[in-house]
Amino acid sequence: MIAELGHAALILAFITAIVQMSVPLVGAHKRWPGWMSVAEPAATAQFLLVAASFAALMHAFITSDFSLRLVVENSHSAKPMLYKISGTWGNHEGSMLLWVLILALFGAMAAWFGGNLPPTLRARVLAVQAAVAVAFYAFILFTSNPFLRMIVPPMDGQDLNPLLQDPGLAFHPPFLYLGYVGLSICFSFAVAALIEGRVDAAWGRWVRPWTLAAWVFLTIGIALGSWWAYYELGWGGFWFWDPVENASFMPWLFAAALLHSAIVVEKREALKSWTVLLAILAFGFSLIGTFIVRSGVLTSVHAFANDPERGVFILAILVVFTGGALTLYAARAGAMEAKGVFGVVSRESALVVNNILLAVSSFVVFIGTIWPLVAEMAFGRKLSVGAPFFEAAFTPFMILLGLILPLGSMLAWKRGSLSRVARQLVPALVLALAMGGLVWAIQSGRTLLGPVGVFLGTWLVAGALTDLWSRTGRNRDLSRLLRLPRADWGKMVAHTGLGVTMLGISGLMAWQQEDIRTVHVGETWTLGDYAFTLKDVTREQGPNYFATVGEVAVTPAKAQGGEIAHLYPEKRTYPVQQMPTTEAAIDYRFLRDLYVVIGDPQGDGGWVMRVYIKPLANWIWGGCLLMALGGLLSLSDRRYRIAAGARRQAAIGGVPAE
Repeated sequence: MIAELGHAALILAFITAIVQMSVPLVGAHKRWPGWMSVAEPAATAQFLLVAASFAALMHAFITSDFSLRLVVENSHSAKPMLYKISGTWGNHEGSMLLWVLILALFGAMAAWFGGNLPPTLRARVLAVQAAVAVAFYAFILFTSNPFLRMIVPPMDGQDLNPLLQDPGLAFHPPFLYLGYVGLSICFSFAVAALIEGRVDAAWGRWVRPWTLAAWVFLTIGIALGSWWAYYELGWGGFWFWDPVENASFMPWLFAAALLHSAIVVEKREALKSWTVLLAILAFGFSLIGTFIVRSGVLTSVHAFANDPERGVFILAILVVFTGGALTLYAARAGAMEAKGVFGVVSRESALVVNNILLAVSSFVVFIGTIWPLVAEMAFGRKLSVGAPFFEAAFTPFMILLGLILPLGSMLAWKRGSLSRVARQLVPALVLALAMGGLVWAIQSGRTLLGPVGVFLGTWLVAGALTDLWSRTGRNRDLSRLLRLPRADWGKMVAHTGLGVTMLGISGLMAWQQEDIRTVHVGETWTLGDYAFTLKDVTREQGPNYFATVGEVAVTPAKAQGGEIAHLYPEKRTYPVQQMPTTEAAIDYRFLRDLYVVIGDPQGDGGWVMRVYIKPLANWIWGGCLLMALGGLLSLSDRRYRIAAGARRQAAIGGVPAE
């Protein structure tokens, strides 16, 4: 009965979204206040209905209701409660229901907190948001219904994919979707602005917090997925350039560009057309990501479904919304005349360069991701584009971005002095060069990746701190730092986070050490400065799996000393799905990780053991957390909590000119 109520709530949400899409849009065109006012309660009702539907599906997973086909295919009665809950979205149908739940949530939040928006703009934003929701409700109800019943319910289910039975993957999809789908509200603002034919500073102020929130969630989601791949898959990497990984990374790059571009619109009323285009492309690439995950056109370990019918439906949604928005942009972008004029050397120019680098790097990733499909369709050749291409093509843009970021963030608006900023950054440059030179001397002629990465990371961190220090004035009044807006602190923390992440990536890729061998119980081997001893291998039983557990003691290889760590790598087998997983054992330290993986038994009684020494590995995710924290600090700025544009609304009487 609860499942039927959930299905009915989903249908009612679909109908409500149709009303929200059409009535306020007509009302905004005709200037009918009553029709426009339908948008807010409809947005709230739509969210409540889809939330009820999602709760009904989650209830079915928690109670192991095996009369639902989706529960049978993705759950099991012996599964821990956390994974019963996460099983709700650990599949195609449930994840799409989560997709529309978040879509409706952002629409409802725009209704709740958009009271100071001009009535016509608010009505159009909510109508566009509802139009996107209508498309996805139709997709779910007609091709991916999560509430289908089994004719003969089985005694138990087929279990969730064992790779998804992990805390990192339990929380990774919700955060990722909050970022992916959160960009939809930026898209709605952009399309509404194109319909109205006007973008001003108030519009930039309204768009920034939504973009910032989506970017923060996307940062956390990508970091969680990367961390999960690092410790769960057993290969020791943090990024594989898999098509689905790229599908989440491309919107992140566009969202970062949009965030910086919206600053120029707000501060200087410049780059209006470009900012609107970025808002369209950011959400457009989110839709591309959805298509890649669910169409089966590209092979990926992350893919949810390989159903051509679903793929065609999502492709139609992508074409209608992205193509329609770009067509509208081509017709109306000329009306968005930029008012702000700025010099070649200015913060605006630096942000333009920032935008270009981020956008071009995203297109580079897109070309590398989609090229195997293009090559097969156009030339009949099966090609594989791997990490070497992406690293060679993508890295130069990030190096340029890292070089200009400290300079650009300290330049004045409208017209800046490059020599003045350069003088302030001399200590940061000297420190960065010294660190890079020190690394070059220590590593004895290895790859340039280490010194260059350390230089860039140090340059970014020192540059962000120099920018903050410059706010103390000539008298170095530290009390001025306490009076700075939180957005300024957020910028410093986020830029520092980017520098820390660059340090971590370069350190891990340049100086990682690896050893793979067959080891017998009691045998000791060395790698770097560490000695590893396989003490024992045992068989253990978990709640819904069997595990082979190794016991590895780590001690200093040369110097006398006690035990450094005791590690327990596992190789699990889930009997329901007959699928093995690897659980790496990691000794986390500030400057390095010791990473141990146990493999298959050998005929001579030995075990395959893989051991890695990973310098600065934790800095990668620490930097991501700093970036997210910087975004949250900026989001908590008082200027974002006060509804933007209230004074402007009073000046224009709440109705913009067409």
